[in-house]
Parts: sequence; structure tokens; C-alpha cells
Amino acid sequence: MADAGDGLLGVLGGMGPLAGAVFAARLVALTDAQRDQDHVPTLLCNDPRVPDRSSARLGQGDDPLEAMVAGLQLLERAGATLIAIPCNTAHFWYEQMALRTRVPLLHIVQAVCDDLQALGAQGPIGLMGTPATLQQGLYQGPLEACGYSVLCPDEVGLAQCVQAIAAVKGNRPQEAFAPAAACIRSLQARGARAVVLGCTELPLAVPHERRAAFGCVLTDSIDALARAALAHRRRAETAKWQQPSASPA
Repeated sequence: MADAGDGLLGVLGGMGPLAGAVFAARLVALTDAQRDQDHVPTLLCNDPRVPDRSSARLGQGDDPLEAMVAGLQLLERAGATLIAIPCNTAHFWYEQMALRTRVPLLHIVQAVCDDLQALGAQGPIGLMGTPATLQQGLYQGPLEACGYSVLCPDEVGLAQCVQAIAAVKGNRPQEAFAPAAACIRSLQARGARAVVLGCTELPLAVPHERRAAFGCVLTDSIDALARAALAHRRRAETAKWQQPSASPA
């Protein structure tokens, strides 16, 4: 397995394209940097030809695995030593993808769980996402393993999630806020004390400058994944500097 030290971060994007581009921007924004050279060398493969992941999980579309593996292997050949995938539903294929590359892959769900704990979030946790993510339990088990109880949207809330995600994918993020906000408030009314924006389109639907108005912890999977990449890099750099120097010949 490659060392992720000070090497190249690969980003398997395109799922959707705006989410991949925003992930790259948020990685820069969240980096503690004083100059260009302090940032993480990053290569974004923003390929929208990958078949829809949610449709595939619901038995309504082509399997995206081979297309995602092709992107991973492209990043590996380009020199990536760590790969982030800013798409939640893609992580249903995480284990299969990990077997097809020598490069370590970050896991977006683990990143969100770590982010919730770092933010001091208390349960119950409201969970937003695609129908496949919610219905097939991508998040529920890991969140419960962290001690959180989970609230999923009702039928109306799920429709609001889908509407917000579709607006972002259609390059109309300004139309996504109202349905996303309505779903957040519905989850809060049912007792959610924190809400996971568990689709990488949803953080784009709820801009950072509008989040304080909800009065609860909101963790989004784009920022959580970016923080996980930065934390991985810090650990690798620390380990590199702690390695004993080679004895002189």
C-alpha cells in the first residue's frame, strides 16, 4: 500500500460534478496555510460518465463499479497516495473499490461520524440523503455504533431531499435551499439535535452562511471528508518526522 505522506491526494469526483469541484475548493478553504506551498497537492478526476449510484442500488440502472474503478486506477497511475470520493452512495461499493487499488481510500461515513464527535454533537441525529443511502442503511449502523440514535425523513422529507439534490445536480442550487431547509426543520421538530447532510449535493443546498439560523449542529459530508483528508496528511507527516534517522554507514 502506498504511503500517503506528503504525496498527491486523488479525488474521484463527478458524482455529481459540482460536488467534486466544491470538495476541492473546501479542501483549500479548510487548510491552515500561509502560502501556496502549504496546501495539499490534489488531482481531481471529475468524470460525470459514472452511472448513477442511487439508481443502481435500487435496481434501476447500470452498475457503476467498473467506471469508478477506472477513475481510481487513473488517479493511482497519476501518483495519488490517498483517494477521497465525494459521493456518499458510491461508498456502497467501498470494499470492492478498495480491493481494486493499492491506494488507501478514505471512507466518507467514517469521516462524518468523526466530524459529529469532534463537533460535540448529541443525539438524536437527523439523517438526510438519497433514497438509496437512507433506505439501504449506509449511515445508520455506523452512527448507532457511535452511540447515536438516528431519525430518517418521513415520506414528505424524503421527497424534499430528492428535490434539493435534483436542483443541485441540475445546476440550480438556489432552488435547493427551501426543500432542504424544510426537511431539516421537520427532523428538528421530531427531536433531532444534529443533522447529517448525507449527500454531497446537500451541503451545496444549504450554504454555510445560512446554517446558524437552524440552531443545531449540521455536519456535511463534503467538509467532513476534506477534514479527514487533512487529518490523514497530518498524521502521515508526523509519522515521517518521527521515523529514526538512518545510521551513518
